Amino acid sequence: MPVPYANLGLQYQSIKDEIDGAIAAVIRDSAFIRGPYVDAFEREFAAAAGVKHCVSCANGTDALYLAMAALKVKPGDEVITTAHSWISTSAMITHAGAQVVFCDTDGETFTIDPAAVEAAITPRTVGIIPVHLYGQPADMDAIMAIARKHGLWVIEDCAQAHLSQYKGRPVGTFGEAATYSFYPGKNLGAFGDAGAVVTDGAALAEHMTMLARHGGLVKHKHMIEGINSRLDGMQAAILSAKLKHLKAWTKARQDAAAVYDAGLNQLDGVEVPRVAPGRTHVYHLYTIKHKKRDALAAYLGANGVQTAINYPTALPLLPAYARLAHSPEQFPRAFDDQNKILSLPMFAEMTREQQDEVIRLIRNF
Repeated sequence: MPVPYANLGLQYQSIKDEIDGAIAAVIRDSAFIRGPYVDAFEREFAAAAGVKHCVSCANGTDALYLAMAALKVKPGDEVITTAHSWISTSAMITHAGAQVVFCDTDGETFTIDPAAVEAAITPRTVGIIPVHLYGQPADMDAIMAIARKHGLWVIEDCAQAHLSQYKGRPVGTFGEAATYSFYPGKNLGAFGDAGAVVTDGAALAEHMTMLARHGGLVKHKHMIEGINSRLDGMQAAILSAKLKHLKAWTKARQDAAAVYDAGLNQLDGVEVPRVAPGRTHVYHLYTIKHKKRDALAAYLGANGVQTAINYPTALPLLPAYARLAHSPEQFPRAFDDQNKILSLPMFAEMTREQQDEVIRLIRNF
């Protein structure tokens, strides 16, 4: 039985009339850039995320830049983030003008180790960007305590953690701002690139809005120099249609994860995702660890099961950061994980039969 890694077409078919209606409405109203559909989505997503303000933008990468630019990051500043993530997190620190400082993960949840964060702080440190990786929150109590102690801002990277919670509180509500990606494969995904920054700070939201819209809130009135990073009306309307289903899709992912857990957690050599106490995992990815990862991935692929490696190289060890001259010994847990991690098929519409096939093949391996 072939099992795809994800199936965006199946998701579309499940709500086809709603999506088609949303697209038709935007075309009817010629509301392609900004407009009522973008405004509506910003209100709806702010409510879903548990914050006062949502500033939409072109993608999740821009969201990180907008947040740091609004917080006045400048050359000479240092910003701490995790060694295990997608490169957007660290690259935008550089593009905002600061120096990226990497920290190892905690060895259990793939998220940043608070002890490593504290050890990395210098007089030049201005902020911390924890990533709620794969759908599980980072240790926000510890991170926020460190931030308060040292007078640092916090931007939460929630690109993979829509609706995730830490001790009953939504991610994205702890720091000064939080960033989201709506890349098509995300738990809430557009039909192209899309992103947002959320915050409870009205002044910060206004500044990020100006930055994203050529430096002004009104056309031709440029208060600052900004960039062009706007969510288009088509994507906003599609996201609004999908947002109504996000809770149900999240529950389906969590149910699928429970099936994987039950079928795999007793297998020798397989480490299923560990969920820390008080954290709600939304399983953007279901990532296991196995010492023979490459052989397992090849075996599954040969038998029709698609998998992925997120991410095959720890960020500080990428050629992009050769200038920092980092070594694997500095990030032992992230380096160890990069050789063991394997993301299994995970999407809300997965059938039990598909999951049973994945489990059967891993047992056979």
